[in-house]
Amino acid sequence: MQIQVLKSKIHRVKITQAELEYVGSVTIDEDLMDAANMIQNEKVQVLNLSNGERLETYVIKGERGSGVICMNGPAARKMHVNDRIIILSYCLLDFEEAKKYEPVLVFPNEMNKL
Repeated sequence: MQIQVLKSKIHRVKITQAELEYVGSVTIDEDLMDAANMIQNEKVQVLNLSNGERLETYVIKGERGSGVICMNGPAARKMHVNDRIIILSYCLLDFEEAKKYEPVLVFPNEMNKL
């Protein structure tokens, strides 16, 4: 049996941009992606601490070292610049393997830097 478990989390980053006229996704600074073991096009869940919204989308690689967190497309209507969010990714693991698995947790500073 396989179960879905938390793979990684970027905790309390600040949205720096919101681009409504875009296909859709969340752009994340490549440094944060690397630290959280996330890759481009990976499905993520975004939780908005400022208004309680939750949504699923996929990751687009942002400029390394920029601190960018940009909500693109329809997500830009639910999440706004300066909102604090949590970005989560999940993986499927064998039940026994999942018991031992430790997710990667990233806690950036106020400027979305490590």
